[in-house]
Amino acid sequence: MQRPPPEDFSLKETKPHLGGGKVTGDKLTTTYDLVEQMQYLYVRVVKAKDLPGKDLTGSCDPYVEVKLGNYRGTTRHFEKKSNPEWNQVFAFSKDRVQASYLEATVKDKDLVKDDLIGRVVFDLNEIPKRVPPDSPLAPQWYRLEDGKGQKVKGELMLAVWFGTQADEAFPEAWHSDAATVSGTDALANIRSKVYLSPKLWYLRVNVIEAQDLIPSDKGRYPEVFVKVIMGNQALRTRVSQSRSINPMWNEDLMFVVAEPFEEPLILSVEDRVAPNKDEVLGRCAVPLQYLDKRFDYRPVNSRWFNLEKHVIMEGGEKKEIKFASKIHMRICLEGGYHVLDESTHYSSDLRPTAKQLWKPNIGVLELGVLNATGLMPMKAKEGGRGTTDAYCVAKYGQKWIRTRTIIDSFTPRWNEQYTWEVFDPCTVVTVGVFDNCHLHGGDKNNGGGKDSRIGKVRIRLSTLEADRVYTHSYPLLVLHPNGVKKMGEIHLAVRFTCSSLLNMMYMYSLPLLPKMHYLHPLTVSQLDNLRHQATQIVSTRLTRAEPPLRKEVVEYMLDVGSHMWSMRRSKANFFRIMGVLSGIIAVGKWFEQICVWKNPITTVLIHILFIILVIYPELILPTIFLYLFLIGVWYYRWRPRHPPHMDTRLSHADSAHPDELDEEFDTFPTSRPSDIVRMRYDRLRSIAGRIQTVVGDLATQGERFQSLLSWRDPRATALFVLFCLIAAVVLYVTPFQVVAFLIGLYVLRHPRLRYKLPSVPLNFFRRLPARTDCML
Repeated sequence: MQRPPPEDFSLKETKPHLGGGKVTGDKLTTTYDLVEQMQYLYVRVVKAKDLPGKDLTGSCDPYVEVKLGNYRGTTRHFEKKSNPEWNQVFAFSKDRVQASYLEATVKDKDLVKDDLIGRVVFDLNEIPKRVPPDSPLAPQWYRLEDGKGQKVKGELMLAVWFGTQADEAFPEAWHSDAATVSGTDALANIRSKVYLSPKLWYLRVNVIEAQDLIPSDKGRYPEVFVKVIMGNQALRTRVSQSRSINPMWNEDLMFVVAEPFEEPLILSVEDRVAPNKDEVLGRCAVPLQYLDKRFDYRPVNSRWFNLEKHVIMEGGEKKEIKFASKIHMRICLEGGYHVLDESTHYSSDLRPTAKQLWKPNIGVLELGVLNATGLMPMKAKEGGRGTTDAYCVAKYGQKWIRTRTIIDSFTPRWNEQYTWEVFDPCTVVTVGVFDNCHLHGGDKNNGGGKDSRIGKVRIRLSTLEADRVYTHSYPLLVLHPNGVKKMGEIHLAVRFTCSSLLNMMYMYSLPLLPKMHYLHPLTVSQLDNLRHQATQIVSTRLTRAEPPLRKEVVEYMLDVGSHMWSMRRSKANFFRIMGVLSGIIAVGKWFEQICVWKNPITTVLIHILFIILVIYPELILPTIFLYLFLIGVWYYRWRPRHPPHMDTRLSHADSAHPDELDEEFDTFPTSRPSDIVRMRYDRLRSIAGRIQTVVGDLATQGERFQSLLSWRDPRATALFVLFCLIAAVVLYVTPFQVVAFLIGLYVLRHPRLRYKLPSVPLNFFRRLPARTDCML
């Protein structure tokens, strides 16, 4: 596979005209907004009155057709109504206008041919311009004319003006870009929208005990456990160790729930009467609306709940039997935690659930989605021609935004701007680009109606300078089974405005997560399971919005499935660790060169510095910190000037083997043939064997340290104890500076005084016993 040139994946800085002005350095010549101004002709069709009847019954089914050159937009029609109200807005891009007049025609809907009721014509040169934030233009009544310009019965209320995408009518307008899309659902699906994630809570269920259970077989001790069901989440306690009719558990179960609470918590106390057979001893349903909400670690009050048992009679009727069985529980909604629904590496929000615990915002994030270039064809239209209907989704905190869909364009221009409050600078905004597959019957023809992913960009706010406008073109990269592929580029403008520099600096001293995560931490397995449930809830709720933000889009933005095994990610993480350790390795090599006198001048200078530090030990720490300060100041010249972006080299996406990629894209559980699975399993065993050896070697070195005083080897421990006694006496009578001076001179001794054999301490350490002899 031929690698694409590295420059194809590079980040490019641009100088667009934002807000009608031009970026000069890091400043804008105008502070209007972060997108290029786009001029639109807006037509608001409000209502009509006194329309004449065109049918035999004397009534009409009116609708309005707005025509500008080759573009036509129509309102919905009303049946048998002479005074209809539409209140619809149409937006025509000024760049595509190829006409000198605008025509609004009122027609009567008919089966064969729609009848003309009347029209209103506007000269484009006489249409006023409106610059936001001017007040909205008031609509006016216009008398209808026939095709010859003669006045006819009926009036139409309209408002016509030139404006920009900053106009409040822009989001809900019908756009000339969507001229090929028909139908109310399709039009709603291409408009820009703002979504809010549901408010998520952790639900803690502490199952304490039960009383007076009545098993069907009274001659045996029941093996009782509790099954707790919350929506599609189900957890169970262990079997109670006290096998009686009054079992005890005192076990915590955690769930994720979202407001508004739609389903109750279902508890079922069951007896394991056989290996695969459980008998229900009682149930209860607990509404979530009335539960206590806890904001700190103080315990909430426990409650007894009645258990009910349902029996199906012979006639199919359900009989409810109530008796004295009860269950003792402590249930609360945890407001002091942050419910993790994103990958912890790319979190955009770290606030606790309870608003009472929120701190004031520290700034504002502004994102301008300008345009995209070089998009790849994502589907085929009739005739085999490739096409792409692209839209963007951005997620930060609880707010999701979706731009409008640009129909059939490989270079879409959105020029939409959005704003978020920022509560923590160490967060990430994610922008994804997708192909809308729910137009033109796409539900049937394109992958089951799933919107295709074109690429994703992440920007960490802490890497941005405050009040600076970043305008860059980001590569859109997607990993396919046949390798990494560039799907195009997206052009963004980003500005992080800090309201208080002092508050932002103070944030760096605070814990990353709310304090409940540290006072009462959840286990790693709990967090993994709860994050999976949270992403499912978020995707389900946003799918139910209108228009829906679809499940595949939400899961891609939330990095669902990123925890699965991948050979490529393992290699990338290994080389990341090596990159971190490379600095320490470089210092070690440099010190080794000093010790062997490779550069005598440098070694002599190190000797002088060493002697000064030995004579004046109080200068050691100031020297270290001064050295770090100078390094930091020196590197300021080469500080990053661009935001971080997807790096194919760092991700090892450009050098991954096809079989490794096929393994990464495999389903879970696997769907590959057994011979391929066997090969991959053997490969995994080989890699795990090498890791196992390294871990064993590290354990061996640690056990050797432990064996110094353990008398496991009586001779070695006796030698070490005797050495410690002699060292204590010598160090007591010898000044510390003298000891440090002698050790330093010994370490920095000339190569002629060195031997190639290992040193005595190293020989002694390697002879110490470890617990490897006890391993099978």
